[in-house]
Amino acid sequence: MNLFILGVRPMRRVLSNHRADLSTIASLAMFSRGLEPEFPDAVQKQLSRISAAASESDPSIRDLTGLPWCSIDNDDSRDLDQLTAIEPLVKGEVRVFVAVADVDALVKKGSAIDAHARHNTTSVYTSARVFPMLPERLSTDLTSLNPDADRLALVNQMDFSDDGILVSSSIYRAVVRNKVQLAYDAVSAWIEGDTELPEAARQIRGMNTQLRLQDELAQKLRVLRRAQGSLEFETFQPRALFQGDRIADIRQQPHNRARQLIEEFMIATNGCTARFLAAQGSASLRRVVRSPERWLRIAEVAQTYGTRLPRQPDGKALEAFLAAQHQADPLRFPDLSLVIVKLMGSGEYVVERPAGPPIGHFGLAVQDYMHSTAPNRRFPDLITLRLLKAALAGVKSPYSDDELDALALHCTGQEDAAKKVERQLRKSEAALLLHERIGQRFDALVTGTGDKGSWVRLFEPPAEGRLKGDLPALRVGQSLRVKLVSTSVERGFIDFVLAQ
Repeated sequence: MNLFILGVRPMRRVLSNHRADLSTIASLAMFSRGLEPEFPDAVQKQLSRISAAASESDPSIRDLTGLPWCSIDNDDSRDLDQLTAIEPLVKGEVRVFVAVADVDALVKKGSAIDAHARHNTTSVYTSARVFPMLPERLSTDLTSLNPDADRLALVNQMDFSDDGILVSSSIYRAVVRNKVQLAYDAVSAWIEGDTELPEAARQIRGMNTQLRLQDELAQKLRVLRRAQGSLEFETFQPRALFQGDRIADIRQQPHNRARQLIEEFMIATNGCTARFLAAQGSASLRRVVRSPERWLRIAEVAQTYGTRLPRQPDGKALEAFLAAQHQADPLRFPDLSLVIVKLMGSGEYVVERPAGPPIGHFGLAVQDYMHSTAPNRRFPDLITLRLLKAALAGVKSPYSDDELDALALHCTGQEDAAKKVERQLRKSEAALLLHERIGQRFDALVTGTGDKGSWVRLFEPPAEGRLKGDLPALRVGQSLRVKLVSTSVERGFIDFVLAQ
């Protein structure tokens, strides 16, 4: 195969430019998984004809540019899909607004840009390069909810009681204006009292109160979901950091208060969206995690920790077990989380009709759930956006039931492929960072044992690899000292032996 046809360079033997080498690996991984790493000419041609953000004169579109909207995302995020705002009502009630970018206003069904998005179905994020679902001129500009720019959006308005119970909700189209772009870590550090409010937020009158009210409600919603059996995991999500073009470090991403804030608001929005479409008599593309078929194996895992679970799937009992283990052994909790996540099975997209019973999302402990808040990044969210706009306008659905069925299977498969690309690149990042540390010794935990080998996770940097050689009996969670003996950046392999 000629790599230049794919627009990527062959790997060089000398790793002189780390970001470029990882970018090459990422492009090849995309191609090998059936994803398109580059936009075709037809997309570029359509893009050249788009000169400005969408605007419409429909009188049903409300002007909500005066609300104190803010976005909270990763430090380097430029594709801003949603904004949040909150206002107090009487007797401790609050009204929450979640605005979702109206990507459909510029990306029409059946267009060249839509066809590419439909093929990949998701943006793929790697440290060296992002493969956006939509061209960056759209996803980071014309369809992004950027600060100080008027943008069309779909708004989910939700009223909550003082104890966090959803009282009512409505969905409508609006024009919004992001007042300030904020980042998870900085907002979380302020919420927890570690630092001052970020300077950008201090420039917006009342933004401190906004963020406090949003955080307070989010924590109430989180408590309520956990009481219903929502599962709290702490998965292994290392992120590479660069100095220029060379990889400098890998750090684990914390699941902090600001991430919880956005997570809770998005879960609430997705539930309201799903119920709205069902009430309109519309089929919808749901995101589900079925009740675990391997529940007995989950129960066996819990038994090894001294906990007996019911014989039938029980989210509340599983959450109580996980919470206890997180408190008792936080160091090893990410590894337990990974085991349980694998046994539960991955999520999938399915089509649900109004007359049919909902499958639900076992991990979130909710019956009505879909992806609707990230149409710049995920194609199922763009599908849902179009279904919502059709329902609001009282016109026929843009997708037939058969088309939705086919898209559900396709989106599930492509999302799995994208996750494999991202996992492969995380392994290559770690191999690249450790490439010059062969021969060094590290503290590690055993994360897996079996016929295919034994695996360990380093504490610092957070990286996983295979343990080779003649080994004694090992158990998952066991601490040991290992020596790095080899790496393969191209394949993402890291090999250790027991340190002497």
